[in-house]
Amino acid sequence: MIYLYIIIMALVTYLIRAIPLTVFRRKITNPFVCSFLYYVPYACLTAMTVPAVFYATKSFASAFAGVAAAVALACCRRSLVTVAAGACIAVFAAEQLFMAI
Repeated sequence: MIYLYIIIMALVTYLIRAIPLTVFRRKITNPFVCSFLYYVPYACLTAMTVPAVFYATKSFASAFAGVAAAVALACCRRSLVTVAAGACIAVFAAEQLFMAI
């Protein structure tokens, strides 16, 4: 039964990649469609990452502290390593603070 699931997943993955190649033979010139397709990877990444961020900690408050720190550092144009480290430090500090209370 597990092999059937693997085959179905492989077919679905293949079809998702093959259908656009067979349907759209010419270059897409519609600005709306080009803009839509440009933002799809960012939207998918956000949809997968944000829920995982809020379930990765012991409490919602510490996850929110990490997200707030990451957003603040990103708005200040810090590097990705600095943003990630700042978010980790904020979550750790919030967890320690909430354990002390």
